[in-house]
Amino acid sequence: VSGFHQSAFNSFPFGKFGFASSASPEQTEKEQGATQSNDQDSGALSEDSVSRESKEPDSEEDADDLTRDDLLKLVVEKDELLQSKQEEFQMMKDKFLRALAENENVMERTKREAENSKKFAIQNFAKGLLDVADNLGRASSVFKESFAKIDTSKDSAGVVPLVKSLSEGVDMTEKQLGEVFKKFGLERFDPTNEPFDPHRHNAMFQVPDASKPPGTVAHVLKAGYMLHERVIRPAEVGVTQSVENEAEADS
Repeated sequence: VSGFHQSAFNSFPFGKFGFASSASPEQTEKEQGATQSNDQDSGALSEDSVSRESKEPDSEEDADDLTRDDLLKLVVEKDELLQSKQEEFQMMKDKFLRALAENENVMERTKREAENSKKFAIQNFAKGLLDVADNLGRASSVFKESFAKIDTSKDSAGVVPLVKSLSEGVDMTEKQLGEVFKKFGLERFDPTNEPFDPHRHNAMFQVPDASKPPGTVAHVLKAGYMLHERVIRPAEVGVTQSVENEAEADS
């Protein structure tokens, strides 16, 4: 009967899933052996962990010592590198500021030269017209002097009205030319009774005159012209000198 029960238990699905009866001595011995082996493995692991823990403090102290020395060297190297970079940055900053200042100076100079070129572009053309203005001035003065000497009562041919119209036309042309000069920055100046200035006047002769201080413009042979603030033609003048110097020169 016992044999029947054992064979029946093994034939049932319980045997397939690894279930065995508690009366089997082989399975009990196997379980005991597995338990002993697990205890031995856990004991070995605990011994390894204890030995590892006993060794770790020394390795951490060595690592701390090495890290401290390395950090000190690294700090010194970084400090030197930072100092060199700061010096390099200061040099680059100085170069940049110099380049910026030079660029601003170049731009300012270029702007000033462009303005001067624009302002004095007609300088040569204006110089060519100055002689025309001088001739118109002379013609106007001659017409006025000649017209003042004409006796209108003896004018049987009717020349006086023609001369008068011609004189008025010359005066109007001279006036209009002066307005055009002034519009473009060209102005005429007459330095009579002004102190002599070599930048504005060209002395042609000296005149002894005790009524005026020496070095005063007494006569103007040809008026001067300025284009904006630049003298393009100095005035041709006669300058006074003291009478005493004249007497000493004669003696």
